[in-house]
Amino acid sequence: MTTSQQKDAPSCTSHPQDEGPDSLPDKLTSVYHYCGYALNITRDFGAGIGVASAVWEAARFLCQYFESMKITFTGKKVIELGSGTGLVGILAVLLGGDVTLTDLPLVLNQIKDNVSANIPPAELHRTKVHALLWGEDQKFFPNDYDIILGSDIVYLECGYPSLIQTLQDLSNENTVIYLSSNIMHELGVDRFYNDLITQYFDCEVVSRSSDKYINVFKITKRCPDPGDKNKESKA
Repeated sequence: MTTSQQKDAPSCTSHPQDEGPDSLPDKLTSVYHYCGYALNITRDFGAGIGVASAVWEAARFLCQYFESMKITFTGKKVIELGSGTGLVGILAVLLGGDVTLTDLPLVLNQIKDNVSANIPPAELHRTKVHALLWGEDQKFFPNDYDIILGSDIVYLECGYPSLIQTLQDLSNENTVIYLSSNIMHELGVDRFYNDLITQYFDCEVVSRSSDKYINVFKITKRCPDPGDKNKESKA
């Protein structure tokens, strides 16, 4: 799935481990089929990048959502947070987007390898890979993105403030944010969507998995109340 700077913080709750054998090879390539594309995604277990070497169910479900809704990213400026293996961001490129995939510096080689394996040379100009530490590095990025993507990046409560700050700084009133999450109540994921992000954004569930554990949220920045500005000018 994905990672962020909070995923490596020792004081934070750890993420449930991806299912798999006790002993894994240094690298493992799997093929995922979405929107008519066969994506060859390699997980670099030997790189010491922890949860970033997994392809999380929430990422696969977000790709399925794009497929079912026939979403196109043609002409759209897109940024993905916590790209991990790059599965979601790579699909967004293939669907026409100008996409920046971001994660911690240690994860970037895995993303770049998967980009090289899946993006035709003629389309590489629409693909960028950069490090982005939430709460800090977003100031070096623009805020004119049409779409922000993230899958399974909401699960560490200590990282929620910096994630929300990053979403605020990268977005504008026209930006659409798609976050796909495993709703783990014990990790406060429901509180993030119900109580925290709704202080600054409008948030709605647009898709649920059959077991209702995986939700796709469509999030948009709340427009300032013109009345508030009027009150400030009169003060």
